[in-house]
Amino acid sequence: MNEQDRIRKAFQPKDWSEVRVKDSWQIFKIMAEFVEAFEKLSRIGPCVSIFGSARTMPDNHYYSLAEEIAYKLTQKGYGIITGGGPGIMEAANRGAHKGGGMSVGLNIVLPFEQVANPYVDVDKLITFDYFFVRKVMFMKYAQGFVVLPGGYGTMDELFEALTLIQTKKVAAFPVILVGKDYWSGLIDWIKSSLLHKENNINEIDLDLISLVDTADEAVSNIENFYSKYLHKPNF
Repeated sequence: MNEQDRIRKAFQPKDWSEVRVKDSWQIFKIMAEFVEAFEKLSRIGPCVSIFGSARTMPDNHYYSLAEEIAYKLTQKGYGIITGGGPGIMEAANRGAHKGGGMSVGLNIVLPFEQVANPYVDVDKLITFDYFFVRKVMFMKYAQGFVVLPGGYGTMDELFEALTLIQTKKVAAFPVILVGKDYWSGLIDWIKSSLLHKENNINEIDLDLISLVDTADEAVSNIENFYSKYLHKPNF
């Protein structure tokens, strides 16, 4: 028996009915996460979700930029939602805290223990086991996405938003990429490969994304988007 077979045998349940029972009970844990999140977030008011790498250090330009964006958004009446962890998330919650605005953290249980940053409002910290439940909350309670440089998780959240807006599963909202040096290569690839070479998107889909370099540009994009409406977004 080779190594792969030994691993497969070690993790294979003796009774598949036990797996089905566990799967059924898992539904209740998923429901509990949704219920807790809906209860806590249903009264937070207009917010913007800010995304970016958990690895970004406080001396990094993008850390300072995330903090500035969050602060300026609070001065416009928006709260801030982040993943609740370190890096860009910490910077954004820090900016919200400094601005006296709502500071929400949607933390996630990870094998390497992502610890919540200290700038999240104590009563607005929620810890999830399931990424997909957490992503629903980012989408449902945000009036816009501000996306700073990040890795796979940031890309996941970005393309989830673009997909739902493109397919009209959610109402359109601003999706803003901050950092032209970081994001220009991705935008060029989307244009050259997805649009022109393979025809996998429509040209109008490019309009779903705004690319900026400064905090004022990011805030103005959100303000200009909602200036078209006589009512506050989502609330």
